[in-house]
Amino acid sequence: MFAAIAPVFVGTAMAFEAQLQHWPSALLCLVSAILIQVGTNFFNDVADFRKGADTKARTGPLRATAAGLVSERAMFRATAVVFGLAVLAGSYLMWRGGWPIVVIGVLSILFGMLYTAGRNSLASLGVADLFVLIFFGPVAVGGTYYVQALTIDMTVVVAGLAPGVLSVAILLVNNIRDVDEDRQSGKRTLVVRLGRSWGVRMYRICVLVAASVPIALLVLEPEKRWAVLSLLALPIAIIVASRVAVVTNGNVLNAMLARTAQVLILYCVLFGIGWNL
Repeated sequence: MFAAIAPVFVGTAMAFEAQLQHWPSALLCLVSAILIQVGTNFFNDVADFRKGADTKARTGPLRATAAGLVSERAMFRATAVVFGLAVLAGSYLMWRGGWPIVVIGVLSILFGMLYTAGRNSLASLGVADLFVLIFFGPVAVGGTYYVQALTIDMTVVVAGLAPGVLSVAILLVNNIRDVDEDRQSGKRTLVVRLGRSWGVRMYRICVLVAASVPIALLVLEPEKRWAVLSLLALPIAIIVASRVAVVTNGNVLNAMLARTAQVLILYCVLFGIGWNL
């Protein structure tokens, strides 16, 4: 859920600094982002169950369909309801922002379902990480800023890379934890394709990129030096990377996944504060 909230916070903080904030749009962006994330999780719950990716050996958080708590039909209905609410919440945003926001909304829902849908899902093709980077990064931050300011700036797009790569880091921990199950079920994530050690290396690269963003922004906005406050969140991620490299216990990796999500939200809060100082 933090992956949905964090980029909205960054986009709004940057719009606020530019004195172009529009609070109704900011609130609706937050609601829409959360609903799309929830709908995606519901759809992935039942889609992974149908494909045999979720079994009793699963070490990740409980999946309702696989656990028999919810029927497939009920989960599909819940998915449709939540996505419908996301469209409803986003209606005003689409009216205000025009076709760019319509495209972002449609593609966000579409790619959310394509993450696990079908034999050639984004996860199975090993490209889900790229889509997470784009849609939880520059698209989410840029879209949030645009629908408030009705304009866009290169600094906003660059800033969006940070929540994007940290969201990828969350996905990497998830896929490192599930690598054996995914391999057996034919879900060829990037970690399955390249190996666990490469997954850890990519996690570290994500942290490095996140560290580089506020520094790169100093070139575009030299007066925004306090945005480097966001770097204070990253030592936690470095510790997580060292743990993920050696730990195979699912419960510990679940804790590392949660810790990475906390790094994401802390980083974005500190960035937003620093950008406005």
